Amino acid sequence: MTTTPSAPVSDGIPRWQEFMIPVLRVLSDGTARKRRDLITEVQDRVGLSAEQRSILLNSGQPKVENRVGWALSDLTTATAIQRPARATFEITELGRALLRDHPEGLDRNILATVDAYAAHQRTKAAEVPTAVATATEAVAEAPESMLSPEEQIEAGIELIHGDVGNNLIERLQASDPAFFEQAVVDLLLKMGYGGAEQRGKRIGGTGDGGVDGVIDQDPLGLDKVYIQAKRYADGNNIGRETVQAFVGALQGVGASKGVFITTSTFTAHAVGYANNVPSRVILIDGARLADLMIKYRVGVQVKESYDVVELDEDFFE
Repeated sequence: MTTTPSAPVSDGIPRWQEFMIPVLRVLSDGTARKRRDLITEVQDRVGLSAEQRSILLNSGQPKVENRVGWALSDLTTATAIQRPARATFEITELGRALLRDHPEGLDRNILATVDAYAAHQRTKAAEVPTAVATATEAVAEAPESMLSPEEQIEAGIELIHGDVGNNLIERLQASDPAFFEQAVVDLLLKMGYGGAEQRGKRIGGTGDGGVDGVIDQDPLGLDKVYIQAKRYADGNNIGRETVQAFVGALQGVGASKGVFITTSTFTAHAVGYANNVPSRVILIDGARLADLMIKYRVGVQVKESYDVVELDEDFFE
């Protein structure tokens, strides 16, 4: 099964470079502002909704705050704004000139014409290896350069996870049925099911009664979740009849909850049926299965990790 990173849904939030002019406009009245107040006023000026302001990056930081933060960073580097006090910003004469000459928008190409910014970029380039500098230059020239650095990292990780997810599903489809059944039991245990003693087992095989595994849902094992695992190839989708048979198997063991996992996907009729039966049946297709295995580190391992740091503005207040 081929899984690809989900296409980003347009949220209407300006790219980080598009926040530079709004920042200068807010500061153009000559009043210095604390960082938090400035970000709020910039959001007001741009007209962002409460929903847009609440959108978070994977790191947990508000997307708008991240993007305005990078705009502040580049404007400060270019000396278009300055810090008269801790975590406080005000516009400079250069900033007023940039606002006057480029009212429709600023970007790094325009800032590169400013001596202070150009000098900073040269210094930064000299401090990194040639290969890294070349890669950085390529990223800056790509359309994705309108994303903040954190967003570029997250987009890159999503691409890597998409490729790993494809490989995971291919390997599971080629595996022995018993291996796949045990893998999904292992996944649910990693997700926190199985109780205090992590009790879960594969029961697939002849005479399994239509279920492939069972796992405790609560610490004492008072409630159990039954599992059906279908290792199907791409295009061999799970239909309503197969899900209905699983629901019948649940009734046969006196259960009301089940998880149906496949390496392919489910038809619309199967999804509709599962949503409307009295039994609680969760359907997990190949794409979601790959995501969960990556998230809970089942069948994968961390190759490299990176620390992303930022200034602690509270420290400087």
